[in-house]
Amino acid sequence: MEDGLKCPKCGSEHVYQDGMLWICPECAHEWNPQAEGAAGAEAAADQGVRDANGNVLSDGDSVTVIKDLKVKGSSLVVKGGTKVKNIRLVDGADGHNIACKIDGIGAMNLKSEFVKKA
Repeated sequence: MEDGLKCPKCGSEHVYQDGMLWICPECAHEWNPQAEGAAGAEAAADQGVRDANGNVLSDGDSVTVIKDLKVKGSSLVVKGGTKVKNIRLVDGADGHNIACKIDGIGAMNLKSEFVKKA
């Protein structure tokens, strides 16, 4: 028996392998850990970037800022309700996953948790 492997349905530690499948004798659940791991990774990749309400965002969408945001290194503030058009999704290491241009402020990056899809 593999250490640390538990039944995903009931959590029982008493599981055994039969060919490629693992079987739980307590709830009769059968599963393949390799297939479930690959499916879980694909599902996580399909999640994409979501706004504050949970809507999936894509390149070219228009969003609305939901609260006042201070612009770092400046005295400017992006007011709540500001509409931002034609966003680009980027992989920001610091959590800023939206690149955009805001009228009156210029190019900047935003976190998706502070916007909602317009």
